[in-house]
Amino acid sequence: MQTSSFFSQLRSSYASEIDDMTFDSEGKNVLRQRLGERRQELTFLRQMMELSPEMVSVVFHQGMRFQKPAVMEHLVSLESDELPDWESLADAIQLEPWAQALASELSKEPMGEWLLTVAAGLEYLFAKPSHAPAHESDDEDAEDGEENSNHDADTEEEKEARAREEAGNDWMVEQGFDRKE
Repeated sequence: MQTSSFFSQLRSSYASEIDDMTFDSEGKNVLRQRLGERRQELTFLRQMMELSPEMVSVVFHQGMRFQKPAVMEHLVSLESDELPDWESLADAIQLEPWAQALASELSKEPMGEWLLTVAAGLEYLFAKPSHAPAHESDDEDAEDGEENSNHDADTEEEKEARAREEAGNDWMVEQGFDRKE
């Protein structure tokens, strides 16, 4: 799968955003609660659609089911100014009822449909096994030699994950928390 530079850059930020929301300072998984809070902040978040689409896109986390992977793989290969209309993705993406309500609300905004398309691409990339940035095998090939073919991608992803974790730990120390080991 080929990912455009636009989605490659946002994918890392999106994954970090989800990671930051997942656990509280005591190590409890609070993702569901924090996603609910973020969804309640949609009125405020609208102003961030163009500059920080990954921060707004997280409101759709776990709210999209992808019916046509080939359409999604084409989508994530496109740059931001090449993205298709949100309506053209209707057959490829099934929204959960709560996500449909958010999408209807956001689509009224000038950049709303663009954001929905970006959110779909980011959520698709996040949902891919191991969030592999490149040469990821199709589902049919997943059982045959995936370990060897994805060794370089896994190594690169492990480096990215360690860097994200270290950056998160550094930020927590800056906020006055003890370093997590």
